[in-house]
Amino acid sequence: MIQYVADAFTGRVFAGNPAAVCVRETPLDEALMQKIARENNLSETAFAVGGKGKYHLRWFTPTTEIDLCGHATLATAFVILTQVEPGLSRVEFETMSGRLTVAREGELFSMDFPAYGLTPVPVTEKMAAAVGVRPVEAWMGRDLLLVLESEERVRACAPDMEKVAALDGLLLHITAEGEKYDCVSRSFAPKTGVAEDPVCGSGHCHIVPYWARRKEKDGILAFQASARTGVLHCRMAGERVTLSGEAVLYSRAELFIEE
Repeated sequence: MIQYVADAFTGRVFAGNPAAVCVRETPLDEALMQKIARENNLSETAFAVGGKGKYHLRWFTPTTEIDLCGHATLATAFVILTQVEPGLSRVEFETMSGRLTVAREGELFSMDFPAYGLTPVPVTEKMAAAVGVRPVEAWMGRDLLLVLESEERVRACAPDMEKVAALDGLLLHITAEGEKYDCVSRSFAPKTGVAEDPVCGSGHCHIVPYWARRKEKDGILAFQASARTGVLHCRMAGERVTLSGEAVLYSRAELFIEE
C-alpha cells in the first residue's frame, strides 16, 4: 500500500504540519487504520477511499479517530490533485463533519469547512495555570479558545500538558492579535495524543470566526506560531469558513502490511 507524507500550510518541506495520506479504492479495517496512525506517530494520518474526485475521508491521531482535521484534509487534497488524479482541480470528501470540498487555486488549496459556534465562558484559574498566564477571554466550541493579551505571550507560552488535558474542550487554542498577521495562534491536543499541533486547520474553524467578528472583516490572514510555523489564508462565509494554504510533498513510501 502506498502512503504519502505532505507538509500542509507551507510552501517548503520541514515546515507547516505533516500528515500521512493513504488513498485507496477499498476501505481498510478500522483497527488497522489506527495501528498505521500509531506507527506513523504524526498528529494525523488520513485515509481516503474512492476515485474520480469523490472520496470518503477519515482522520486518525496516534490514539483516536477525530471528527475534523484541516491540515490532513489539505494534505489529502494535495496528494490527490497532484499525484493520484492530477487532471482534476477539485475534490469532494464525505466525512464525519459532512461534505468538504477542496479546490486548487494556483499554488493554494482552498477548503470549505464548517465554522464552530463559540460561546463565551468564564476565565478560570485552571486555564491560567495550564498556559502560565491569565487569558483575556475564553470561548468554547468543540475546542477551548483562549485569547491572550499579545503575540509575544502566544509565542512564549509553555503550557503544562497535564493541566491542559484537564481543561474542557477537545483541543486548546491560544491566540492574540498579530503584528504582521491578523492573528497568531498555537494549538495543543494532549487528549488525542498530540502535545502541540504544528498548524491546526480545525482550530482555525474557531479562531477565524472570533477574529472576523472582532476585526469586523471576513478575510483573515492567520499565522500559526509553532516551531514549524504555518500560514492560513482564511475567509468567513456565513456559517462556513474557507481555509486556504500551500502544501508540499515530503515522501512517497510503500507500507508492507497485511490488509
